[in-house]
Amino acid sequence: MSDSPIANDTGNGKRRRLLLIIATVFIVAGIAWLALWWLVFSLREVTDDAYVNGNQVIVSSQVPGTVTAILADDTQRVDAGQVLVKLDPTDSDLALAKAQSALAQAVRQVRQQTQMAGQYDAAIAAQRENLARAQADLKRREPLLAEHAVAPEEVAHARQAVADAQAALDAATRQSAAAHALVDGTSIADNPLVQQARAAYREAWVNAHRNAIVAPASGYVAQRSVQIGQRIQPGQALLTIVPLHDLWVDANFKESQLAHIRIGQKTTVHTDVYGGDVTYAGRVEGLAAGTGGAFALLPAQNASGNWIKVVQRVPVRIALDAKQLEKHPLRVGLSTEVTVDTHDRNGAMLAPTPSTRAVAQTTVYSADFAAADAAADAIVKANLSH
Repeated sequence: MSDSPIANDTGNGKRRRLLLIIATVFIVAGIAWLALWWLVFSLREVTDDAYVNGNQVIVSSQVPGTVTAILADDTQRVDAGQVLVKLDPTDSDLALAKAQSALAQAVRQVRQQTQMAGQYDAAIAAQRENLARAQADLKRREPLLAEHAVAPEEVAHARQAVADAQAALDAATRQSAAAHALVDGTSIADNPLVQQARAAYREAWVNAHRNAIVAPASGYVAQRSVQIGQRIQPGQALLTIVPLHDLWVDANFKESQLAHIRIGQKTTVHTDVYGGDVTYAGRVEGLAAGTGGAFALLPAQNASGNWIKVVQRVPVRIALDAKQLEKHPLRVGLSTEVTVDTHDRNGAMLAPTPSTRAVAQTTVYSADFAAADAAADAIVKANLSH
């Protein structure tokens, strides 16, 4: 028995409605996807080629020496100014003692020179009196020579006495001038001889106190290589301090993603260590001046041999919120995923003005000379009062 025309029409109608529903669903999904891409995906750039980075402060010695104590190890926290390594102080203490004696001797020597200048001044006065007395004797004898009251030899002796007294006065004057040249115009403490000895003492004092190697910044110790008994030289790397409170993310975007990235744009950062549980709020701080390949140890030489185009990546620095870093600490080198919101495209791609803010600074070494000056002043004062 064959199907009736009514049954066939009913089946075809259901099929058409089903196809219409499926087509409508695809059209709606396509429109939704197009709207989502237009309103969301086209206004953001995403990369998972992004890693946490930060300052790695290499600690080294400023003076040579032998390590006698190590006071910090890997993973430990240290504060700025904290002593990390101590060196054998024997040589520097001896040098400091010599410099202290030299400074005291210089003060006493200048004091002696000052007294000598006064002594030569007194000698000038004495020689002037001698010259005046010799001139008076000659003045009395010369009229008597015409009257033959005195012998010519006596007048000649008187004239020689005047000449000798004048020469002695000239010598005393020059000696006084030479003595005053060493001490005039400055106080004893400001005398060049004392200042030279003072500078040598300050240098020895600072070197002696630099036997205690301190942390230039607060952070966590990593890559400790220094060992007890090791003879180290100035500038030799001993350990590294990583300030984990001041980290950023280097997001390596493809060159095709950079067109709409601007300084100041907001970003979201997810890390593998916390997964989706923690979202870091960041901002674009700047774009690198070149691709990673351009600054490689062996840059690509695309003009030689066969060439295959490779999409390049440019590091984009993402600043992180310090409070979030304190609550959810990160480590240098951790993997992240960065999403940049490119809605606002009015910012600059390059910094328009130079920065006047210090990238990093420390004050742990500034107290060295202040304390050295105080110690030198004490030595000068002690030797001025005797």
